[in-house]
Amino acid sequence: MENIIRKEIELKAPVARVWRAVTDYREFGAWFKVHLDGPFVKGEVSTGHMTYPGYDHIRWEGLVTEMEPERLFAFRWAHIKEHSKELYSPDYSNAPKTLVEFRLEPTAAGTRLTVTESGFESIPAEWREKSFLRNDGGWTQQVKNIEDYVTQNA
Repeated sequence: MENIIRKEIELKAPVARVWRAVTDYREFGAWFKVHLDGPFVKGEVSTGHMTYPGYDHIRWEGLVTEMEPERLFAFRWAHIKEHSKELYSPDYSNAPKTLVEFRLEPTAAGTRLTVTESGFESIPAEWREKSFLRNDGGWTQQVKNIEDYVTQNA
Protein backbone atom coordinates (compact mmCIF):
# COMPACT_ATOMS: atom_id res chain seq x y z
CA MET A 1 0.00 0.00 0.00
CA GLU A 2 1.19 3.49 -0.79
CA ASN A 3 1.61 6.16 1.86
CA ILE A 4 0.84 9.21 -0.33
CA ILE A 5 -2.43 10.37 -1.86
CA ARG A 6 -2.03 12.67 -4.85
CA LYS A 7 -4.82 14.43 -6.75
CA GLU A 8 -4.19 16.87 -9.57
CA ILE A 9 -6.67 19.07 -11.41
CA GLU A 10 -6.47 21.97 -13.83
CA LEU A 11 -8.82 24.74 -12.81
CA LYS A 12 -10.04 27.38 -15.24
CA ALA A 13 -9.31 30.17 -12.79
CA PRO A 14 -6.26 32.34 -12.15
CA VAL A 15 -3.79 31.35 -9.43
CA ALA A 16 -4.85 34.29 -7.23
CA ARG A 17 -8.48 33.06 -7.29
CA VAL A 18 -7.56 29.47 -6.46
CA TRP A 19 -5.20 30.65 -3.71
CA ARG A 20 -8.05 32.59 -2.11
CA ALA A 21 -10.37 29.57 -2.31
CA VAL A 22 -7.73 27.40 -0.63
CA THR A 23 -6.49 29.79 2.07
CA ASP A 24 -9.38 32.08 3.01
CA TYR A 25 -10.97 30.17 5.89
CA ARG A 26 -14.53 31.11 4.84
CA GLU A 27 -14.02 30.06 1.21
CA PHE A 28 -12.17 26.89 2.25
CA GLY A 29 -15.07 26.09 4.56
CA ALA A 30 -17.62 26.58 1.79
CA TRP A 31 -16.17 23.95 -0.57
CA PHE A 32 -14.54 21.66 2.03
CA LYS A 33 -17.74 21.55 4.13
CA VAL A 34 -16.25 22.78 7.41
CA HIS A 35 -17.04 25.76 9.64
CA LEU A 36 -13.69 27.17 10.76
CA ASP A 37 -13.37 29.39 13.83
CA GLY A 38 -10.97 31.87 12.23
CA PRO A 39 -8.32 32.55 9.58
CA PHE A 40 -5.48 30.20 8.71
CA VAL A 41 -2.23 31.44 10.28
CA LYS A 42 1.13 29.75 9.72
CA GLY A 43 2.32 28.07 12.90
CA GLU A 44 -1.14 28.08 14.51
CA VAL A 45 -3.81 25.43 14.92
CA SER A 46 -6.99 25.96 12.91
CA THR A 47 -10.14 24.70 14.61
CA GLY A 48 -13.78 24.22 13.69
CA HIS A 49 -16.41 21.58 12.96
CA MET A 50 -17.24 19.60 9.86
CA THR A 51 -20.52 20.56 8.18
CA TYR A 52 -20.66 17.61 5.75
CA PRO A 53 -23.90 15.69 6.45
CA GLY A 54 -23.23 12.70 8.68
CA TYR A 55 -19.85 14.07 9.77
CA ASP A 56 -21.05 17.25 11.52
CA HIS A 57 -20.15 15.78 14.93
CA ILE A 58 -16.45 15.73 13.94
CA ARG A 59 -14.13 18.46 15.13
CA TRP A 60 -11.70 20.03 12.63
CA GLU A 61 -8.15 20.63 13.75
CA GLY A 62 -5.12 21.34 11.60
CA LEU A 63 -1.73 22.90 12.32
CA VAL A 64 -0.89 25.28 9.46
CA THR A 65 2.72 24.55 8.47
CA GLU A 66 3.18 26.49 5.20
CA MET A 67 1.64 29.54 3.54
CA GLU A 68 3.75 30.58 0.56
CA PRO A 69 1.42 33.01 -1.27
CA GLU A 70 -0.07 31.66 -4.49
CA ARG A 71 2.24 28.64 -4.37
CA LEU A 72 1.92 26.35 -1.31
CA PHE A 73 -0.51 25.92 1.57
CA ALA A 74 -0.01 23.01 3.98
CA PHE A 75 -1.30 21.71 7.29
CA ARG A 76 -0.96 18.67 9.53
CA TRP A 77 -4.14 17.05 10.73
CA ALA A 78 -5.08 14.18 12.97
CA HIS A 79 -6.38 10.81 11.87
CA ILE A 80 -8.96 9.20 14.04
CA LYS A 81 -9.87 5.54 13.92
CA GLU A 82 -13.63 5.97 14.17
CA HIS A 83 -15.92 8.56 12.59
CA SER A 84 -19.26 7.14 13.78
CA LYS A 85 -21.04 9.25 16.43
CA GLU A 86 -21.05 6.31 18.82
CA LEU A 87 -17.28 5.66 18.73
CA TYR A 88 -15.88 9.11 17.84
CA SER A 89 -13.57 10.85 20.31
CA PRO A 90 -12.78 14.58 19.93
CA ASP A 91 -9.44 14.12 21.77
CA TYR A 92 -6.79 14.31 19.06
CA SER A 93 -3.80 14.69 21.41
CA ASN A 94 -2.37 11.23 20.68
CA ALA A 95 -3.79 10.78 17.18
CA PRO A 96 -1.36 10.13 14.31
CA LYS A 97 -1.03 13.05 11.90
CA THR A 98 -0.56 13.39 8.16
CA LEU A 99 0.58 16.33 6.04
CA VAL A 100 -1.80 17.88 3.48
CA GLU A 101 -0.28 20.13 0.81
CA PHE A 102 -1.99 22.29 -1.81
CA ARG A 103 0.45 23.29 -4.58
CA LEU A 104 -0.58 25.85 -7.19
CA GLU A 105 1.07 26.38 -10.57
CA PRO A 106 -0.03 28.75 -13.33
CA THR A 107 -1.01 27.13 -16.64
CA ALA A 108 -2.17 28.49 -19.99
CA ALA A 109 -5.80 27.76 -19.02
CA GLY A 110 -5.63 28.78 -15.35
CA THR A 111 -4.13 26.88 -12.43
CA ARG A 112 -2.85 23.37 -11.83
CA LEU A 113 -3.78 22.39 -8.28
CA THR A 114 -2.01 19.39 -6.79
CA VAL A 115 -3.24 18.08 -3.46
CA THR A 116 -1.08 15.55 -1.63
CA GLU A 117 -1.51 13.87 1.70
CA SER A 118 1.50 12.03 3.11
CA GLY A 119 2.56 10.35 6.33
CA PHE A 120 0.14 7.44 6.45
CA GLU A 121 2.95 5.27 7.82
CA SER A 122 2.35 7.05 11.17
CA ILE A 123 -1.11 5.45 11.39
CA PRO A 124 -1.31 2.08 13.18
CA ALA A 125 -1.12 -0.78 10.69
CA GLU A 126 -4.47 -2.27 11.70
CA TRP A 127 -6.41 0.76 10.45
CA ARG A 128 -3.96 2.44 8.05
CA GLU A 129 -5.52 1.03 4.86
CA LYS A 130 -9.04 2.05 5.92
CA SER A 131 -7.82 5.57 6.69
CA PHE A 132 -5.93 5.81 3.40
CA LEU A 133 -8.89 4.61 1.32
CA ARG A 134 -11.32 6.92 3.15
CA ASN A 135 -9.11 9.95 2.51
CA ASP A 136 -8.31 8.94 -1.07
CA GLY A 137 -12.03 8.97 -1.82
CA GLY A 138 -12.45 12.15 0.18
CA TRP A 139 -9.78 14.02 -1.81
CA THR A 140 -11.34 12.83 -5.07
CA GLN A 141 -14.55 14.55 -3.93
CA GLN A 142 -12.77 17.63 -2.57
CA VAL A 143 -10.94 18.44 -5.83
CA LYS A 144 -14.33 18.24 -7.56
CA ASN A 145 -15.76 20.51 -4.85
CA ILE A 146 -13.06 23.15 -5.33
CA GLU A 147 -13.47 22.98 -9.10
CA ASP A 148 -17.21 23.59 -8.77
CA TYR A 149 -16.62 26.33 -6.20
CA VAL A 150 -14.11 28.40 -8.20
CA THR A 151 -16.19 27.97 -11.37
CA GLN A 152 -19.40 29.16 -9.69
CA ASN A 153 -17.75 31.87 -7.56
CA ALA A 154 -15.34 33.48 -10.01
